[in-house]
Amino acid sequence: MATQVEIYTDGACRGNPGPGGWGAILRWGDQEKELRGAARETTNNRMELTAAIEALAALKRRCRVTLYTDSNYLKQGITEWLPRWKTRGWRTAGKKPVKNLDLWQRLDELTQQHAVSWHWVKGHAGTAGNERADALANLAIDAAAFDN
Repeated sequence: MATQVEIYTDGACRGNPGPGGWGAILRWGDQEKELRGAARETTNNRMELTAAIEALAALKRRCRVTLYTDSNYLKQGITEWLPRWKTRGWRTAGKKPVKNLDLWQRLDELTQQHAVSWHWVKGHAGTAGNERADALANLAIDAAAFDN
C-alpha cells in the first residue's frame, strides 16, 4: 500500500520578477519534513511550480499525495490546462508557447509517479500548513540575502 502524504506548498516573490522563494511541508504519519529554496531573479508563478516540484521530487517511493496550494495558476494548470497543452504540442488555446514549459514538463513527469490529489486553499486565511509554507518561502528569500 502506498504511503499517504499531505503536502502544503507556496511560492513568494519580491517584485515580479524579482528575488523569489518557495516552501513546502510534507507530512506522513507522525513525520514532517520542511523544504525551501530561493532564486535570484524569478516570478511568483515559477516559485509556486518549483515548490510543488521539489516536494514531489523529495518522495522516495510512490505515494498517495494530497497537495494543497493557494495558487490557482498551479492548480488549474495541472488539473485543467496541462492535458490540453500536451495535445496541442505544449501550446495554449491561443497557439502561443506555454510559459514556464520546463517546470510544467517536470511537474507532469513527477505527478505520473504518484497518485496526486490537488486542492486549492485561500492564501493568508489561517490554514496552518499554507501559512508555514508561505513563511518557509519568505525565509528562503531572506536566507539567500541576494544583493540588489
